[in-house]
Amino acid sequence: MTESENTRLGARIRAYRAMRRMTVRALAAQAKASASFISQLERGQTSASIGMLRRIASALGITVADLFSEEDEVGHRVVRRAERPELMTAPGTRKFLISQRPLQNLEMYAGEFEPGSSTGADPYTHGDSQEVLLVLRGRITLWLGPADAAAPHVLEPGDSIEYRTSIPHRIVNEGDEAAEILWVVSPPTTSN
Repeated sequence: MTESENTRLGARIRAYRAMRRMTVRALAAQAKASASFISQLERGQTSASIGMLRRIASALGITVADLFSEEDEVGHRVVRRAERPELMTAPGTRKFLISQRPLQNLEMYAGEFEPGSSTGADPYTHGDSQEVLLVLRGRITLWLGPADAAAPHVLEPGDSIEYRTSIPHRIVNEGDEAAEILWVVSPPTTSN
């Protein structure tokens, strides 16, 4: 890479790190690098291997391609409803990522549940973060706890509930109309 390319790459890494409110040391620890190396990289004084760039990108919650993309400004971005990234989910449900990378202190998802659909037969967990679920339309039942001892929470439009993502949970639309919900997870977890 040229000196100019190193400088642009370093500036993007620094901008993404600042958006995550990470220190140089925190990024270095997560990327398994030294703080001095990250500092030099951010100033464009050195280059990094693809493996190192993958670890840095992963620590920042982005892809290696994001580190080199000139089209995607680091800052405010609008996500149009039709352009939301869709995650693979159970039949009859749709889940969309609303928050954009690099994820800072939270992730936000929108979900749609057809009547009779659910997140699956078994409760699931992901990390140990705070999660807030808000019902926008319809009625859902959120089951919290292990499958054999889960407690049901029936939620209607405007209702919300907060819980830890480490608690097994499962969502079911037992109503006769589609349900629409929002999830906010803080800090971001590795899988949703």
